[in-house]
Amino acid sequence: MEDILINWTPQETRVAVVENGSLQELHMERTLERGLVGNVYSGRVARVLPGMQSAFIDIGLERAAFLHVADLHVEGAPGQVRGHHAEAGTATPIERLLFEGQALTVQVIKDPIGTKGARLSSQISIAGRMLVFLPQDEHIGISQKIGSHEAREQLRARMQLLVGKPEEGAGGGFILRTNAEDASDAELAADIAYLRKAWASIRQRAATLPPGSLLHQDLSLVERVLRDLVTERTGSIRIDSKAQHEVLRGFGETFMPAATAKLEHYKGERPIFDLNNIDAELARALARRVDLKSGGYLIFDQTEAMTTVDVNTGGFVGARNFDDTIFKTNLEAAGSIARQLRLRNLGGIIIVDFIDMTREEHKTAVLTEFRKQIGKDRTKVTLGGFTQLGLVEMTRKRTRESLSRMLCEPCPTCEGRGQVKTARTVCYDIMREILREARQFSPKEFRIVAAANVVEMLLDEESQHLAGLSDFIGKPISLSAEPANLTEHYDIVLL
Repeated sequence: MEDILINWTPQETRVAVVENGSLQELHMERTLERGLVGNVYSGRVARVLPGMQSAFIDIGLERAAFLHVADLHVEGAPGQVRGHHAEAGTATPIERLLFEGQALTVQVIKDPIGTKGARLSSQISIAGRMLVFLPQDEHIGISQKIGSHEAREQLRARMQLLVGKPEEGAGGGFILRTNAEDASDAELAADIAYLRKAWASIRQRAATLPPGSLLHQDLSLVERVLRDLVTERTGSIRIDSKAQHEVLRGFGETFMPAATAKLEHYKGERPIFDLNNIDAELARALARRVDLKSGGYLIFDQTEAMTTVDVNTGGFVGARNFDDTIFKTNLEAAGSIARQLRLRNLGGIIIVDFIDMTREEHKTAVLTEFRKQIGKDRTKVTLGGFTQLGLVEMTRKRTRESLSRMLCEPCPTCEGRGQVKTARTVCYDIMREILREARQFSPKEFRIVAAANVVEMLLDEESQHLAGLSDFIGKPISLSAEPANLTEHYDIVLL
C-alpha cells in the first residue's frame, strides 16, 4: 500500500507518494509559475484582422489574446483534431466567420510571453487521466505511441462501446493517451464520466457568465492528486490545509467519489513532510551521489542529451567472493535507480552502467529486478537489455521539468560546468590579457583587481613572471585584492 501526503502553502504545493515509509514520487507546483495553458474562457472578439487571417480576443487578461483562423473551430468540419482543416486556398476567410463583439468560447494553447498575448483555439480539449475529450468532435483517436495495430484497434472498439452513440445523447470525441493502453473498462468509464461532467460545467458557466470570465481552469496539483495519482493501492490521502481539504473534498465528491473516501485532514503538530523525512530525501534527490545501504553508491550525471547513472561497489565487501559482491550491489542499485528516476523525474535517454558481471545468470537476474522496479513507474519507460559494452539503455517519457531543473539553477561561479579554474590558471589568463591590452593601449599603469588567492599567487609564486611582463611592456603593474571576487572573476583597470 502507498500513502499520499500533501503539504500546501499559498505559494507552493508539494505532494509525496510514500510506500512502506519510503518516498517514491514527489510532485511540486508553484503558484506564480502556473501557466494559463488549458484554461477555457468566455471571450469577446475585439478586432478581426483579415490581412493576417487572425483576430484579437478579449478574455479578461492584461493584453488581448490572439486567435488564428487555423485554430478556429468550424461547425460541420468532421474529423479535425485541432483547427480549421480545409485545404489551402479553399478555407473560409476569418472575416466571414467572426465579427467584432461576438461571444466565443476559447482555450489557451500558448501562454503570454513578453509583449505577446496568449494564443487561443476555439477547438476545446479537456485532458483527463487517460483520455483527452474533444466535445466538438465525434471521432476516437489513439496515441501514436500505443504499440501494435491490433492493440490500437482493440482499444478503439472498447472505447466505442463505452462512449455510446451520439443519438443517445453521448456526443464528443476522445483521444486515448499513452497510459490508457493498460487501463480497465472501469477506469476508462470513470475518465469519460469525469470529462463529460467537466464539459457540462463549462457550458453552464458559458451560458451565465459575461465575456472575459474564466470558465474552466486546468486542475491544480491538489486536484490532480485525485485524478492522476490515486489507485487501488492508495491507503490514505492526507493534506495539512483545512481549507484545501474542503476544496478537495468538494471536487472529489463531484467527480471522484471513490477517491474521496481516502481523504483525511492532517492535524498533527509536526510538519506533514517530517513524518517520513521527506525533506531529507528531497535533499538527497538533488545530490550527484546516492549511497546504497550495502556501502556501494550511484553517481547521477544529467546533461542536455541524456542522463548517465554509474554504479560503484564503494566499501561493500560483505559477500563471500567478488562476483557475489558485484551481483548484490547491482541488485540493490536496480531498485534504487528506478526510485531515483521517479523522484528526480529524469526523462529522455538514460544510460545505466552497472558493475561488469561475468556470469549470465547474474545479468539476467539484475535485468529482471530492474524491469520489476521500473514497472512501478507511472510514466512510460522503454527498457533495453545489456549492450556489448555492458550498459543498459532506456528512455523515460518527459512529462515535466526534472526536480533539479525546477529547484536549482546553474552555479554562478562555475556557470554549470561543475569545475572552476585554479588560481594559477587565472594568473596566466590575466597576464595574457595585459599583454593583449598593452598592444592596443598605452596607459600609465595597469591595475589588476582580482580575488585574494589570485593576488596572493601573483605576489608570491608568480611574482617573477609578473615582473618580467612589466619590464616587457614597459609599464608598471599594481595589484588590488577584492574580497567579493570569486577566483575566476577579475578586472584589469587602465590608469
